[in-house]
Amino acid sequence: MEKDFEHDKPENWKWGTFYFNKKDSRLIVPKRVKLLGWTFNFAHPISYIVIAMIFLFVFYQFYKHNI
Repeated sequence: MEKDFEHDKPENWKWGTFYFNKKDSRLIVPKRVKLLGWTFNFAHPISYIVIAMIFLFVFYQFYKHNI
């Protein structure tokens, strides 16, 4: 499999955990250790919207069950 978007370069991983590559157009990318799943490309603006929606859903569910 061909490596793309310089995924394996350490400069594209902030604190070794967060993938941040403006050249990569993908929203979701495999983690450095592929057995651990997937992560967001935090250079992609939609990733912040998706994370905010997840948090809003969790807070809504928590609030709904504690009324």
